[in-house]
Amino acid sequence: MFTVKAVKTITNPEAFEILADQTRRKIIYLLKVKELTVSQIASEMGLTAQAIYHHIRKMKKVGVVEVAREERVGHFIETYYRSAAEMFHLSCGETKGDRATEELVKNSLEGLTKIGLISKPSEKAVKKIVALSGEVDKCSCAGKWTEKIENMDEVGFFVKQYMLEYAAMITEDDKSHHERVEKKDELREFLKSCCPADKKKNPKKKTRSK
Repeated sequence: MFTVKAVKTITNPEAFEILADQTRRKIIYLLKVKELTVSQIASEMGLTAQAIYHHIRKMKKVGVVEVAREERVGHFIETYYRSAAEMFHLSCGETKGDRATEELVKNSLEGLTKIGLISKPSEKAVKKIVALSGEVDKCSCAGKWTEKIENMDEVGFFVKQYMLEYAAMITEDDKSHHERVEKKDELREFLKSCCPADKKKNPKKKTRSK
């Protein structure tokens, strides 16, 4: 049975750069659906097997892709790969200001821009959001429990999110708690400042029917 781990936390700066690449993200998407060989991925994406192998080798090195199984076909061994997780939790606390982190944040903000939730932020705004997100992560005290919780295969993804949040609450002292809340509030206010003017002034305004 084809199963993928629900969530995996990524803190390695190299992995951030790997996930910032659009081609590699497409490969991961394919490998979440089914186990594939390098040649099968190449066929799906219209690229050469050599190019795909180059990407797979880098993704395997940082742990976002893994070997699922190997099969003998004649005199050759076919290696099937899969995504290391269904979702990747990107913790940027250790990579504040990293170019790849900025690229991931920028892609997320572009998505919010497309749905009209925020206006397109400047490069300076992106850097500030990256920095604030890193400060929020650094204030969390749940880090030492993250790996243990995420390795509990019998627990679902959403339950793990509650567990991580509760672990942070239990283990942090009052000073750490207040610092984390202050940083989250600062990030929240800055994100809200990126909203279009009409959403800031009249977030619940309804159109009057004639």
